[in-house]
Amino acid sequence: MADQLDNAELLRRWRLILGRYAQPLQGEAWSAHDGRLDASLDYLYGREYERKGMLLGGRAGGGGSLDPSQLRAIDWLNQARKLFPQEVYERVQGHAIERYELSGLLRDPAVLASLEPNQALARALIGMRGRLSADMHDAVRAIIRRVVEEITERLRKDFVNAVTGRRNRFRRTQMKSAQNFDWRATIAANLKHYDTASARMVIARPIFNARVKRSLPWDVILCVDQSGSMMDSVIYAAVVAGILSGLPAVNVRLVVFDTSVVDLTHLASDPVEVLLTVQLGGGTNIGRAVQYCEQLVATPQRTIFALISDFEEGAPPAPLLAALKRMAESRVTLLGLAALDERAQPVYDRGMAQRLADQGMHVAALTPQHFAEWLAGVMQ
Repeated sequence: MADQLDNAELLRRWRLILGRYAQPLQGEAWSAHDGRLDASLDYLYGREYERKGMLLGGRAGGGGSLDPSQLRAIDWLNQARKLFPQEVYERVQGHAIERYELSGLLRDPAVLASLEPNQALARALIGMRGRLSADMHDAVRAIIRRVVEEITERLRKDFVNAVTGRRNRFRRTQMKSAQNFDWRATIAANLKHYDTASARMVIARPIFNARVKRSLPWDVILCVDQSGSMMDSVIYAAVVAGILSGLPAVNVRLVVFDTSVVDLTHLASDPVEVLLTVQLGGGTNIGRAVQYCEQLVATPQRTIFALISDFEEGAPPAPLLAALKRMAESRVTLLGLAALDERAQPVYDRGMAQRLADQGMHVAALTPQHFAEWLAGVMQ
């Protein structure tokens, strides 16, 4: 009986996957709820049949049609939110906007406000904001702000820890903070309070480490490739610039480029404005951007230059390599952050990355959290 139920569920799922051209299921194997799921999935993913030149009205075994015209985009969105678990709904929403370009979802501010804010939606809005009507701007800004706030909340702790100083195990502090808690020293100091009856140790005196204080600031230059393939990296770079701008002992310069170079340092503290300003697309001239950033270096030994790019240089590489060599010789710390896609997989020109490394640049594919750890190591 259990095997029969498993087979029935497997058959049902395959029927939902295959869609309109699969053999219809009858009776208990196919409920009214399954029919609603099928219609919702068919509205979106039936477009694959159209792309392949197949008739949208056809259905194996005859029967009624579930053509996309029967569901408006807004109605479909509201229905999908009720039918699917949250995680599935967010993925379907992302496919609708990014892959199938259901722009009807992005023409009404009320509809846009009802969408689930996530990075996929932010990418879509940033990419098409120039084609949106004026009355959509406030709704777009609100969505991007919510996504930025979520990412900032997730990353802030890592960068605060990196910049405020490492723990000094040779100095104690009365500032009681979980970040400064020294569990090894606390156990050693409180072993005499061990209660054999309850097999527990009473912590009479917790010990906290002080932090190393920095007297001189660091200059961090973020040089961000804004060509079309860099969307996720641009979002994270804007958030990182915003976090670092709010921390002591760090001076942030934010430069974005394609074939032109734009200095957005005046917006670095506001990642939302940065994302509403960048112009994704076009070619790439990394050398021109690096030469511009070279002019921003005031104290080489306390400057970190981070090039965030896929290293797909569209110009002759000689100016780029020469500028990096000069900065390396002046003892600027150079980091090449390879572009990461939405799955955090590195996407970059490995041949050019090796040439950059040969000029003294540390090249790595780092998540934002690991970038924070790398900053901590350099600044210590």
